[in-house]
Amino acid sequence: MPKIVIIGAGSLVFSSRLQADILSFENLRDSHFCLVDVDEERLGYAQRITERLLKAGGYTEATFEATTDRRSVLCGADYVISSLLVGGYQAIEAEIDIAKRYGVDQCIGDTLTPGGIMRCLRTLPHQVGIARDMMELCPRAILLNYTNPMSMLCWGMYRAAPGVQLVGLCHSVQGTSQQWAKRLELELEDVDWLCAGINHQAWFYKFEKNGEDLLPRINELAIEPRIWKGDTVRMEMVKHFGFPVTESSGHGSEYTPWWRKRPELIEQYCPGGGWNGGSGFIKELYARPDWKDEMEKLANGEKEIDLNRSSEYGSQIIHAAEGGEPVVIHGNVENRGMIDNLPEDSCVEGPVFVDANGLQPMKVGDIPMVHAAINQTQINVQRLAVEAALTQDPERVFQAFAMDPLTAACLSLDEIRSLAREILEAQRFCLPEWEGIEIEDKPVLVGVEPDEVERHEDPGV
Repeated sequence: MPKIVIIGAGSLVFSSRLQADILSFENLRDSHFCLVDVDEERLGYAQRITERLLKAGGYTEATFEATTDRRSVLCGADYVISSLLVGGYQAIEAEIDIAKRYGVDQCIGDTLTPGGIMRCLRTLPHQVGIARDMMELCPRAILLNYTNPMSMLCWGMYRAAPGVQLVGLCHSVQGTSQQWAKRLELELEDVDWLCAGINHQAWFYKFEKNGEDLLPRINELAIEPRIWKGDTVRMEMVKHFGFPVTESSGHGSEYTPWWRKRPELIEQYCPGGGWNGGSGFIKELYARPDWKDEMEKLANGEKEIDLNRSSEYGSQIIHAAEGGEPVVIHGNVENRGMIDNLPEDSCVEGPVFVDANGLQPMKVGDIPMVHAAINQTQINVQRLAVEAALTQDPERVFQAFAMDPLTAACLSLDEIRSLAREILEAQRFCLPEWEGIEIEDKPVLVGVEPDEVERHEDPGV
């Protein structure tokens, strides 16, 4: 009977989706779920939805319990699933709207950019707490992290809890591979493919059927107007850099300096808004005044629970680790030799073999130089943000903002420092570790007219 702890079980749909996936495997139908959430109202809904799921699927051997205290259920756990949101809509609104006022236009802002950096600051202490509790109470358990910013949080947990068995899971690799198979009018199971890089910016280096290289065809499709218009930024990346990249165009437009630094560029390369790059689209996703109604519908049977297995990796990992068929998933792990030309201590995304022996990251080697360079710009920000979160160093916060490609494309250093100070102040309600800590103000000399100007002669000229 695998013991599976779900931290953040009060999510609108995600928790029940994972449970349904897990129970769809014959060898996991006696699973014991421990539902954990600090919000008692959401936890109550999660209990009722789980009861209904077990009844609807006829899963008579499965059991569950619910608590607001994670430590009370971690002892003896086999798997821990983490899906957290710290600060709620108030924090998201602050980091999106304040940045927009300064001229930094984010779509989602949960991975890089000011939003991703701040999400790391407020979330990593909780994730580190989970990882350290696991090392004390269930050191052999595998942590499946679904919380963003994925790379920053996994990197921070590896640093703060050495030895933790951890993989970060995101649906962008599955979604992108399925999308390209559909565009090529193929079934994904007939395609042999390889993807590697970092979370939300991994690259497909192999896409073949029966030995035929399909990448040239993908490059042709990328410049077909009907495809380009609906997924513009990703198609531009294929057009200019030769290989498909993961994650939606809206997310992808935030990670580099090319798309969102001027309103006319957003209009040209993020047409249609929404997931394709709409300004502040994440606020639409989280502004759900109907969440209680939706959870009530799931709990009382008004809305059907889907018992079919999804493409999420979580259940496949648990199935394989419990003695089921081995599987290769694409997950986020500490590099340590997977990708040779990215930093050893960074968090990379690539193939991981899973069987009864657990997680076994697979060797990829070098990725193309330009892809490593693009990934490295994100890794620079991730390193600074993780250091800031672990040490409460305010200058590291400013430095992470300053190195962020989108923020740097839009603002001067004085403006970036002011932006970081203002967002940090607005989010103090969910940053208890930062009480009394401020980003230092620096004098702004633009516009100050001195009595005399020092002249510099360059001896090299």
